[in-house]
Amino acid sequence: MNKFAVIGLGRFGTRIALSLAEKGAEVLAIDSSPEKVETIKDDVAYAVCLDSTDLKALQAHDIEKMDAVIVAIGENFEALLLTAAQLKELKIKRLITRSSSQTQTMILKQMGITEMLSPEAEVGLSLAQRLLNPDMLTFFDLPDGYQIVEILAPHGIINKSLTDIGLRERYHLNLITIKREFEEIEKGEVLTRVHTIGVPKANTTIFEGDLLIIMGKQSDIQQFIEINR
Repeated sequence: MNKFAVIGLGRFGTRIALSLAEKGAEVLAIDSSPEKVETIKDDVAYAVCLDSTDLKALQAHDIEKMDAVIVAIGENFEALLLTAAQLKELKIKRLITRSSSQTQTMILKQMGITEMLSPEAEVGLSLAQRLLNPDMLTFFDLPDGYQIVEILAPHGIINKSLTDIGLRERYHLNLITIKREFEEIEKGEVLTRVHTIGVPKANTTIFEGDLLIIMGKQSDIQQFIEINR
């Protein structure tokens, strides 16, 4: 089971925590407000009231054992920065922070944070999907539980042909196309460009770095990613 901590239970953080919990993740929800913690405690695995800028308080709840920590503090950017700094000190596996402006993004990048979320650009459900599946770059929901997704080719299928992988036979998935990087020379300069490889054939080989556009049931896509990760 995926384990997430969500720090900051405003509307954005609460939406993330609830969406992750609904999708089966184990969620530790954290805020300095007892009222906010009380509101969410019955809907997540754990909910605690603490000062997230306190290193010892974070350690007391084994936060370094989480698969990912999302810092969703919105009103106090200083608290977000201090919390992020403490989490980096603890060498969290995956640290994701909220960013509400270009200036905040610039500051967070200077701290070495590479994953950021914007409340204005994210929807809780799709965000939960992306957090649970970091290799899933984009997706589009279809009726009856189907999706079209773009994923980074998982490790287990690299250098294998589509026949060897058995995408349709084993996983009940259809590969729509592949996006692949190519080096091209233009005016004496080597450039890297992404091209779409039309309709893949049975003998098409998957290479590292390929982006796969796949259609299928959400559960089958998840199983495919998990087996070949």
